[in-house]
Amino acid sequence: MLELMGSRSHIFLLIFVSQILAILGQTNSNDATALFAIKSSWNNLPPNWEGSDPCGSSWAGIICTNSRITSIKLSGMGLEGNQFGDLSSLTALQILDLSNNVGLKGTLSPSIGNLKNLTTLILVGCSFFGPIPESIGSLQQLVFISLTSNSFTGPIPPSIGNLSKLSWLDLSDNKISGTIPISRGSEPGLDWLVNTRHLHLSKNQLSGPIQSRLFSPTMKLIHVILDHNKLIGDIPESLGSLPNLEILRLDWNSLNGPVPSNLTMLQSLNELYLSNNNLNGSIPDLTGMNFLSYVGMSNNSFNPSDVPKWLTNLTSLKTIYMENTTLQGQIPVELFSLPNLETIGLANNKLNGTLDIGTGYGNNLTLDLRNNSIQNFTQKAEYNMNISLTGNPICDGAGATARYCAVQISNDSFSSPQSCPAMSCNSDKALSPTCKCSFPYTGTLHFFSLSFSNLENSSYFTTLAGSMMSAFLSNGLPVDSVSLSDPTIDIYLYLQIEAQIFPSTQDSFNRTSTSSIGYLLNRNPFQLQFFGPFFFTSEGYCCFADGKKKSSHTGIIIGASVGGAVLVLLTLCAGLYAFRQRNIAKRAGHSSNPFESWDRDKSGAVPQLKGARWFSFEEIRKCTNNFSESNCIGSGGYGKVYKATLTAGEVVAIKRAQHGSMQGAFEFKTEIELLSRIHHKNVVNLVGFCYEQGEQMLVYEYIPKGTLRESLSVKPKLQLEWTRRLRIALDAARGLAYLHELADPPIIHRDVKSNNILLDDHLTAKVADFGLSKLLRDDDKGHVTTQVKGTLGYLDPEYYMSQQLTEKSDVYSFGVVLLELITARAPIERGKHIVRLVAETIFDSEDNSKLYQLIDPRIGPGSKLEGVDRLCTLAMRCVNESGAERPSMGEAVKEIESILELASLSKYTEEDLTSTSYGDTTQVSLDDFYNDKAFDYSGKYTSGGMNIT
Repeated sequence: MLELMGSRSHIFLLIFVSQILAILGQTNSNDATALFAIKSSWNNLPPNWEGSDPCGSSWAGIICTNSRITSIKLSGMGLEGNQFGDLSSLTALQILDLSNNVGLKGTLSPSIGNLKNLTTLILVGCSFFGPIPESIGSLQQLVFISLTSNSFTGPIPPSIGNLSKLSWLDLSDNKISGTIPISRGSEPGLDWLVNTRHLHLSKNQLSGPIQSRLFSPTMKLIHVILDHNKLIGDIPESLGSLPNLEILRLDWNSLNGPVPSNLTMLQSLNELYLSNNNLNGSIPDLTGMNFLSYVGMSNNSFNPSDVPKWLTNLTSLKTIYMENTTLQGQIPVELFSLPNLETIGLANNKLNGTLDIGTGYGNNLTLDLRNNSIQNFTQKAEYNMNISLTGNPICDGAGATARYCAVQISNDSFSSPQSCPAMSCNSDKALSPTCKCSFPYTGTLHFFSLSFSNLENSSYFTTLAGSMMSAFLSNGLPVDSVSLSDPTIDIYLYLQIEAQIFPSTQDSFNRTSTSSIGYLLNRNPFQLQFFGPFFFTSEGYCCFADGKKKSSHTGIIIGASVGGAVLVLLTLCAGLYAFRQRNIAKRAGHSSNPFESWDRDKSGAVPQLKGARWFSFEEIRKCTNNFSESNCIGSGGYGKVYKATLTAGEVVAIKRAQHGSMQGAFEFKTEIELLSRIHHKNVVNLVGFCYEQGEQMLVYEYIPKGTLRESLSVKPKLQLEWTRRLRIALDAARGLAYLHELADPPIIHRDVKSNNILLDDHLTAKVADFGLSKLLRDDDKGHVTTQVKGTLGYLDPEYYMSQQLTEKSDVYSFGVVLLELITARAPIERGKHIVRLVAETIFDSEDNSKLYQLIDPRIGPGSKLEGVDRLCTLAMRCVNESGAERPSMGEAVKEIESILELASLSKYTEEDLTSTSYGDTTQVSLDDFYNDKAFDYSGKYTSGGMNIT
């Protein structure tokens, strides 16, 4: 009897405990109601958001404590929605991270002020707009705010000054206007943020002066980043009172007056950016700032002076930019012996005499002395550094052929080393640095500053990858390895690095892991050697491990098991017959449907093609001689390109994507779908494709003369004279105009650049590479909202900020190509963007004389090139910051036609067209100047006698 009673007591206790646990597992009713409201109004939510108990069911991205939702981490989920008021009901919420969901658009509700427990707010890379609500200043627990890369407008709420615990304030890359708020009596301002360490307000439209009261000795600021605004007035002396300041960016404003002498009090300062203001007076003496690694003072109005002697005492210096600062005299030879120096940029000054670099310099040193008055060079033949003396007297006449007089273009770029044996991965998997095939989580690291300038030094990036791995592992994230590639300094002097993060436990991450990775990277909880603060943008993830809904019902599992056993027996019987037919069926299936293995879950619907030919892997292998290196004519991040001859004798170029390349199935699908239905003489022709054995290969017409970029390089394959460059510009413009105005639906290329413009035997230009292209359908209202993709240097800033892609984004990129044609310079050289370089030159030049100095000397004196001014004007219209102010591609075509007509008439009027070798009998219309029959490869007219009509 006692045993029975004991047994019953035990059962009762278990039931009681289970009921208590069930109660504890239930989500707070108010919290659950708020999440269900969000679920009903947002799209693309995690598939396991099912059932009535978010906490008990472990909804992805949701963390609960004592039945209350305390954390929402949904970074990079591809969410879409525009209703955010229900978030304010989650009053226990401490962390809210919705970053990298470009589909989240709308205003931030004032009701956010209800989240009294919120410590962390991260909305990086979304599409929020409108004002930042004043109520954000009532969230007294906030430690971290990052609203980077949205479209917020209006002023900075002064109430943010009430946030006494705030350590990180990042409002950069928005459209915020007005002045930086300062307290008035009992009214708060940002000067109250005495515990804030990071103040990031860059890339906005802030105006007015920087008030002296903004800074005080009690503040803990280590980063003050205010660049790319419209700030005016003096640099406040109070900046010199910040004892912990490490990075100061005030560049690209309209600040004036002298630099305060007490900046030398900033003994911890590592990086000083003052370039592109209106600063005057003496160049500041930075003696004693022994931790300085980066000094930028270019494009100011300082008093004429010699190169400062104190520079030679700053032994930590890695980078010096003092272009256009009225420097004169000779450069002290001691400067080149600084032990850590990587870059000296002193272009566009009045330096003269003889250059002597001594013998103590580093091999990786880059020295830019363009457009000075240097007459001689002591080490003319026996130097080992990258020097540019273009535009100096030493490069006049016979000296122009010296290598230090050439335009220096470096194509080297860092990628994480691969030590794996010859391996390949199937499908869209990539090979990790630890030699495993998996689906990496990819994105871009955007650094606000950096202490170095040598992007070819792998040790910096190896250290960065190691720091990231340590952070991932210490936070328990299932990361196997990190691969970094393509470091680039963009038009804002920010460093961007492509990152691939590989999973450790499976071949793909689940949603919780990717959101945790995105949160960690944007939360910046770890310090980095060599690198400044950063934010992370991702492109979404292809292959979530928890992508399919799972059922946990026992009955279904049992039933499925029994049914599965029966099916196995039936399958074995049927398999005996099917196996005999397998080879025939497989080949027949491929012939009728080359996409039978297409993964619809990961890559969308099967490509819809119009006339493109399917090639088997065996056909491609044979015609490339088993992918022989002797047939390889190019390579890049996507893989390699092979020249091949098909069995019918047609010469083609075969683009073979390497396993692990950045081009996935979506890009492959986009390119073959678009090119299979585009037919224009200025667009590369798609012959066919191969999608077999895990391979993605595209077969194009062979374009023998390579890319436009190659023809503009230091040692070009072709010499392009002026009218030929105009003809290439016209061809490319016509190809793009066809895509924008005649294709149905219109096509936005999204990656227009000189490397994607190919030249055939007649030097006809053809637009190529449609892997990133987008269709503009009728319901898109003139733009496509999409994650930003493209190539740095060509990327439309308006698209970058708004994530709204239009045809005018291609127009901007085309404008950069026009500037390349005129100058032969790369879009970004030594941290300087070609658009800004030309804009500054035009602004400083009254008679275009300075502009003519930028023109590629291989096409002759700029003052004698008919139409160069007009083409430059067109290029600058194309790169206008506002897309609405840019011309259409059709308008660009008409303008280039007019310029070409003018240049052609001028060229042949200047020649002796009335000589006996030409005569007057043959009528030649101007159309002859627009077709390839009239010109040989150099652009010289080759027809017989003529009269120009």
